[in-house]
Parts: sequence; C-alpha cells; structure tokens
Amino acid sequence: MTTLKKIGRLDRPDNNGSAQMFQNPILERISRTHISIPLILFFSISAVSLYYAITSTTISLGIGFLVLLAGVLVFTFVEYMMHRHFFHMEPDTPIKDKLQYAVHGVHHDYPKDKDRLAMPPFVSIAYALIFYGVFTLIMGDYALFFLPGFVMGYAAYLGVHYMVHAYQPPKNFLKVLWVNHAVHHYKDPDVAFGVSSPLWDFILGTMPKKEK
Repeated sequence: MTTLKKIGRLDRPDNNGSAQMFQNPILERISRTHISIPLILFFSISAVSLYYAITSTTISLGIGFLVLLAGVLVFTFVEYMMHRHFFHMEPDTPIKDKLQYAVHGVHHDYPKDKDRLAMPPFVSIAYALIFYGVFTLIMGDYALFFLPGFVMGYAAYLGVHYMVHAYQPPKNFLKVLWVNHAVHHYKDPDVAFGVSSPLWDFILGTMPKKEK
C-alpha cells in the first residue's frame, strides 16, 4: 500500500510554492506548461483525426460516433490504472523512488503549482503519436474515430484536474470530483484515483468512504 509519506509530505503547512526539479534552467523551464497548451494541442489533434476519419474512410458517422465514445470510456480506464499503479507505484528502489516523485510525488507535495498540472507539450505529443500507432495496429481506420475520443478524454482529464486545483468546488453534481480529489490529496492517497470520473473507483472499490 502507498503511504502518505511516500507520495507526498502532507504535513507541509500550506502546500504552496513550486519544486525545482532540474538544475539546468532549460530543462526546468520545459518541465512546466500552461494548461492551455496541451488542451489546444489535443483538441487540434482530435479535429485533424476526425477530418480524415470522415473524408477518407467508409465508416458511417453513427458507427464512428460509437467508436469515439468508446475512446472516451477507454481513456477513463487508462487514467484510473495509470494513476493507481504507475503514478502511485511502490517506490521500493532508488530508481522507482525518483521516477515516482518526478511524475507524481512532486504534485502531491505542491498541488497548487499550476505549471505542473499537465505534462509538458513534447511529452503530450509523444503520447499522441504512440496512441495513434497502437490504435491503428489494433483497429485500422477505426483508430481515426477512436483517437479523438481517447484524446478528448485526456483533455477533459487535464481540464478537470486543473479546475479542481485552481477553483472552488461548484454547487452542483460536479462537486464530487473536487471532494474526491481533495480526499486523495489530503487524507488518503489510496482512494479516488479517477480524476475526470469516479466510474472506475466505484467499480473497483476505491471510492472514498463516507464519514458518518
């Protein structure tokens, strides 16, 4: 089980500030990004992929829409599994300890650092290319509909993650996303791994327990 100490120092008084991860100023700068950059990037990739899906394949729009929705659903599962098993890996070796801190532990130490609420653009582009290659190998032309759904799911995750850290919770059904993520950060990092949706936490038994 992951412990509070291993994931982030939750005894930090205010969790404000930002960590310096690289001595090299160039590496330090490119390790940060404004949230708008990956969002624009992902929506642009989605638009281009949908254009080619509609104009260069014989797949009907109805089937294509269902494939797109499947892409969104699959992303929510990948998001959950990555967060639970990769971002919160047990740091039982020096290499895994450094990797875990670099990809996620630093975020638990400084959750209000808005420049590190999304992966740098070059990492996002690499992810998109890898996803496209894998999806094409698995499903051929259907990947042109599946990729936009998956990538838009990723963009939704980034947007929700940014908002739950940057804004007060809304007074509607979306408040559960703020509450769950706050529990994950400040009370129990072994629950509430879904950021954009609580679906897989509910299915796989990692929903935060309601206090009596």
